[in-house]
Amino acid sequence: MSEIKKELKKTPINEEHKKLNARLVDFTGWEMPVQYAGIIEEHVQVRSTCGIFDVSHMGEIDVKGKEAEKCLRYLLTNDVSVLNVNQTHYSGLCYPNGGFVDDLLVYKFNDEHYMLCVNAANTDKDYQWMVESNNTNAQIINKSPEFAQISLQGKKARQILQPLTDVDLKSIKYYWFTRGDICESPAIISATGYTGERGFELFMKPEEAGMIWRKLLEKGSDFGLCPVGLGARDTLRLEAKMALYGNDIWNETTPLEADLEWICKFDKPDFIGKSVMVKQKNEGISRKLVGFEMIERGIPRHNYKIQKDGNEIGKVTSGSFAPFLKTTIGLGYVNLPFDEIGTELDIIIREKPVKAKVVKTPFYTRPILKKKKG
Repeated sequence: MSEIKKELKKTPINEEHKKLNARLVDFTGWEMPVQYAGIIEEHVQVRSTCGIFDVSHMGEIDVKGKEAEKCLRYLLTNDVSVLNVNQTHYSGLCYPNGGFVDDLLVYKFNDEHYMLCVNAANTDKDYQWMVESNNTNAQIINKSPEFAQISLQGKKARQILQPLTDVDLKSIKYYWFTRGDICESPAIISATGYTGERGFELFMKPEEAGMIWRKLLEKGSDFGLCPVGLGARDTLRLEAKMALYGNDIWNETTPLEADLEWICKFDKPDFIGKSVMVKQKNEGISRKLVGFEMIERGIPRHNYKIQKDGNEIGKVTSGSFAPFLKTTIGLGYVNLPFDEIGTELDIIIREKPVKAKVVKTPFYTRPILKKKKG
């Protein structure tokens, strides 16, 4: 009996990718572009000028009501009570064992309305976990079908977007957002991203997404704007040391092990997984996610063994040639004390040890432009 192939979900911008001759692949049940002109070219273009990404597969979950803040203070590792209206931050959604359900962004609209932007493959799981773990009267609603999302990333993002919106983009600080029109269509404009560059993530009605995508490409043509697929999205976030759920973090890794202790606010009365994380903080962790750079030639891949003096001390979680840095980098969990910067390691590639060393992260930091005098 032949296996019935499940039809892939498509974003509202799917037809635009086909017109651009994108190479489409199955990404967690979605038909998504992995590349257009090529991963290296797209990656370098984002670092040099600007790139546009279809991220409509991401999930959006609303938390509403008088107890919305109380609900999220318990569900999430970070503390939403410190957020101002129109501010966003990064947080973890964890299990009682401290492991990640997901990592996400929290958007505060007001004291009784928050939105979480979650990973595409985890949307249903996150929603179910939140509903089951909610110990308040807050409403939790999966709003994902009501949104499409486009990401515009790179130093020219503001110049490209500004002619299409009534919002003063200069007024939106990093990790803040606002509502406004884009191409006369209502949208949420957020100064966030997953590339290490400044830019904007735009939430809009699905039926308007194709039109806005085309308008952005048209306006961006003079600035070198290019469409970017999942391939370059992955290498960009790796250079910036931004965690990828399923690779670098999962249900058996805690924020402390993932070098994300900063998203855990231990002064809160309680949050799911807190007791395990407090114990790790007090007694120490046995492994940690580190960045490394290859000394010898070879590409580290997910799950490759990491050795020191012939003994296995960890495994690679992510690895790639870094197109902008022109070197080969990776992330991996290693046993302590082998997390120290400068420590030499062996990555086992095709059953042979290939030398690497632990380096400071993020690998890439966006240059800060100096203001001209006078």
